[in-house]
Formats: sequence, C-alpha cells, structure tokens
Amino acid sequence: MTGPLSGIRVVELAAIGPAPFAGMMLADLGAEVIRVGRLDGDDQAATAPTHGVLNRGRRWMQLDLKKPESLEIVRRLAASADIFTEGFRPGVAERLGLGPDVLLADNPRLVYGRMTGWGQDGPRAASAGHDLGYIALTGALHPCVDATGRPTPPLNMLGDFGGGGMLLVAGVLAALWSAARTGEGQVVDAAIVDGTALLTGMHQAMTGSGLWAQPPGGNLFDGGAPFYGVYGTRDDKWLSVAAIEPKFYALLLDGLGLDLDPAQQNDQATWPATKAVIAERIRGRDRAEWEQVFAGSDACVAPVLDPSEAASDDQLKARGTYVERDGLRHPSPAPRFSGTPTELPVSTSGDETAQILHELGYAEDHLVEFTRSGVIRDAAADRHTKGNV
Repeated sequence: MTGPLSGIRVVELAAIGPAPFAGMMLADLGAEVIRVGRLDGDDQAATAPTHGVLNRGRRWMQLDLKKPESLEIVRRLAASADIFTEGFRPGVAERLGLGPDVLLADNPRLVYGRMTGWGQDGPRAASAGHDLGYIALTGALHPCVDATGRPTPPLNMLGDFGGGGMLLVAGVLAALWSAARTGEGQVVDAAIVDGTALLTGMHQAMTGSGLWAQPPGGNLFDGGAPFYGVYGTRDDKWLSVAAIEPKFYALLLDGLGLDLDPAQQNDQATWPATKAVIAERIRGRDRAEWEQVFAGSDACVAPVLDPSEAASDDQLKARGTYVERDGLRHPSPAPRFSGTPTELPVSTSGDETAQILHELGYAEDHLVEFTRSGVIRDAAADRHTKGNV
C-alpha cells in the first residue's frame, strides 16, 4: 500500500452512499480497508459496475450478521483495526452487538465512525432519509434554483458526499490523531445535516449581512449576477462565466467585445439588462469558438463539459484527474502528497472472506463449520454456480 495512511486498518460495515465514499477516500489515502457485507443480497452491489468506483480499493467479506459467530468475527476484526465505520440508523449497531461500547472495550484505541443523515439524537434521528431531505432541511437546497425559481437538487454531491462522506473522513482522521497522542479512541458522530450546515457557512454569513437579500435566482452565486452564471451557446452547449473580481470582469467584457461600463458591475439594478446582453452575445458563437477566445485569459470562462469531455480536457489530462480502469472512469485519489504519494487502488478479486478469516487465525475446520451453518457463503460453490448460469 502507498499513501499517508499506509499501515492503518479500517473495518467498514457495508452501507450506501456517504459511508462507502468515505471508505473509498480512506483506501485511496493508503489505508487497508476491509468491507464487511451481509449475505442477504443487499451488499451484492459491491461488485456491480455502478458501485465499482465507490467500492474500489477494498478487500471485502460477507457474513450473516444475525449469527453470533459472525459477530465474533467482526469483533476480532475491529480489535485489530484503527478505524471502524458503520452507516446504520441509530441503535442498529448496538442491537447487533457491535456498538461502540462493545468494540471500544475490546480495543480502547479504536476510532468508531458513525455515518447517518440526521445524527445519533434528535426527533428525526430514527427516521429514514436521503440526500434531498437533508439539504432541504438545512437550508442548503433553497438557494439552488433553476430559471423558474424552483429549488433544483444539485445531484447528491452536496449532502451525501460533501456534507456526509467527507465529514466522516475528516472526523475519523482527527480522532485517529487524538488516539495516537492519548491512547484513547472515541466515537465520531458524522451527520449529513451537520456537514451540510457547515458547507452553508459563507451563504449564512452573506444572508446575515444583507449580501444575499434578493429572491432566489437574483443573487451573486445563484445566477442573478450577469458575471457569475451559465450561458447557452449557438450549438446548444453551455459556457460558465465566473468573473467576480473587477479586473476579471473587464477581461470578460473585452473578450466578448461588449462596450459596457465595468464600474456598474455590482449595481444590481443593471443586472437583468446586462445579463440579457451577455446572453445574446454568447449565443452568437459555438462553445468551441468561445473556448478559443478565452484560452489563457483570466476572464474566468470555462466550458460546461459532460463527464466524457471532462476526462479529455487538457488540464485534467495533465494532472491525471480521471483514470480509465476495467471499463470505468475513476476520479484519481486526492489530494496529492509529495512524500507519501497515492495511487489508484488495485481492484480486488471479489469475496475474500476465507482469506481474511485465515489471517484472523481461523483454521480450515472453522471455515467448513461456518459454511455449513450459513455464517459465510461457500465461495467455491458460489463460483461454480455462477459459472453455470
């Protein structure tokens, strides 16, 4: 393994969305991540193409978590780990016998990361939820509007991954540093609502100071400003404009060939008319033509690329930001490290339950008994069955 987390072991109880994203990031940074899934079929998605990116870099095993033998296996794993993560609703891990009180008693240095939408307490804590509800309740969705003023979901990047998975990674790494200094682990309660609220900090400040006073769609970062938005081109593609600073705005006007007064940039009364003029000018050329006009310019103009186009962009190609592997486009590990460089983790061969059990000290007769009692799947028989489908 390479990367700054080389030598760190993470046990990840299989979940969806932000939890596997956090596991992906930890694996990208060099940690050994063992993903524990269930035998009931919910976790077969670990090998599905749609999950091939989020689940990269893991070794994974499958257990029937309703059986006491499986719980003992997970406890052995956690006793050898630095970080343990789960994404269940509050109380589920405790009912399984894998709550933090149990695992921290086995391993006092363990960092126990909990990923939920609503958090471990509060009136909604036990309720189901998804990204859209979390960002709606925190006020993060309200400013994300389309041309009609309707709040539009920004995919699930804002809540699940920005406010959720990355928050969990930041939390467990901070707790890992504390454990290294004090010898004491702790529980990290990472809630998407909390992380999303953090991401609204600048917007909350702008609202409180009166800088965000217009209705949705009429403010600086929501498409109201003519110098910060997206415009259609002649070939029905899109061009982004983000010329916030006056000197960049002057370059934008120069590149567009518009004789507008740059001193009126922040006069909101002029915004609708200026926006219409800029839209008409940009609509007069194809996107590629505008790319040539603004190539090398500080006007902060960039094409809106689809995922396949993005992978071919000169800047992203130069940095290797996207990598193709096994028919999937992967974002490369980030950030970059000078002394402990990371690399795209090698894909695993699939269910490695038997191998991991051997490493934990279980003998072959244990595996035979586990298979007979349904604790684990008969990997050999499963391969044989799949080969005959």
